[in-house]
Amino acid sequence: MVGQEKIDRINELAKIAKERDLTEAEETEREALRKEYIQAFKKSAKQQFDRIKIVD
Repeated sequence: MVGQEKIDRINELAKIAKERDLTEAEETEREALRKEYIQAFKKSAKQQFDRIKIVD
């Protein structure tokens, strides 16, 4: 799971991006954090779907 600090940083970078262009380092950091967040989200969703049992 992605920690709250990383989520806050993603949001902070998004806010900065709305105000001005991100530096190359900020852009790289944002992409890495987004990738990590998406992977964690997919893993969590897959675990939830694997636990679903359909009963007729």
